[in-house]
Amino acid sequence: MSKTKPAPLPPDTLIGGYRIVRLLAAGGFGLVYLALDGQGQQVALKEYLPSALAVRAPGELLPVVPPEKLSLYRLGLKSFFEEGRALAQIAHPSVVSVLNFFRENETVYMVMNYLEGASLQEFIVIARGLKKKKVLREATIRSLFDEVLRGLRIVHQHKMLHLDIKPANIFITDDNKAVLIDFGAAREVLNTEGNFVRPMYTPGFAAPEMYKRNTGLGPWTDIYAVGACIYSCMQGYPPHDAPQRLEKDRLALSMARLRGVYSDNLIEVVQWCMAIDPLSRPQSVFALLKELNRAEEQRYTPPGLLDKVRLTLGGLVGAKPAEATRHSERSSFLES
Repeated sequence: MSKTKPAPLPPDTLIGGYRIVRLLAAGGFGLVYLALDGQGQQVALKEYLPSALAVRAPGELLPVVPPEKLSLYRLGLKSFFEEGRALAQIAHPSVVSVLNFFRENETVYMVMNYLEGASLQEFIVIARGLKKKKVLREATIRSLFDEVLRGLRIVHQHKMLHLDIKPANIFITDDNKAVLIDFGAAREVLNTEGNFVRPMYTPGFAAPEMYKRNTGLGPWTDIYAVGACIYSCMQGYPPHDAPQRLEKDRLALSMARLRGVYSDNLIEVVQWCMAIDPLSRPQSVFALLKELNRAEEQRYTPPGLLDKVRLTLGGLVGAKPAEATRHSERSSFLES
């Protein structure tokens, strides 16, 4: 039975010079708030607070960590802090901007740009509901993941991995930018070091090597997740998770059903990215980008990304999924 989740900080709480407005999202590893900085500008404030390791009563500021979990809590805290430090050095429109990070209340806070729009997950859910032959158009998929991969390439050049790429963590802003959010370095550290009953990953998007301890993770691990995201844009739902695929792999059969709907090249790109053997996948984002852009080059000036997604959804006038926020940490559409 799951225990009570840590209580969020109440509105008007002042943390590091930022004033909490309201809770935006709560996940297994932290809480995300809408906050105001000293000049009254909106920011997203992410608080490290893994629910498996800490509790916090309503109205309290300090988390309470049982002694037997303290070393693991601190290990994740250090990883979260280092992630903030690394992300603050990256300036790319397709990577979430970290403006500040600081320690307070025996935890760490990461301050990011507050963006408005909707996650790719939400667009896929809406598109799937229209029950059209194509969930998202191929031109839209190629354009979207060209942006995502250019951002991911910069991340890898900074010796970082995302480790939690999924449609919920690809955010499409109102000014037509695809942005990678919610990195998972702390999550990976805790999963590797702790004795958790189940892996803390999103089924369908985590590469097989993430389910094994002491295995080499690398760019190919994120690339697997990118392939799973493209698959979701084509099918409308995620692929089977890695343990299921290791028992009986149905990926080729699933993709074969899409022949004639999407190009053979795009289908082959997905299968390449999602190879069970890490060495059989693209070994770098550059290699994947080169292949993704090799075929079916667009011969027209493309509209903005969000416009293309809306067109893909069948011309929904002004369509934007309700209640969409920049830091959506809702459960995967596997459950929908």
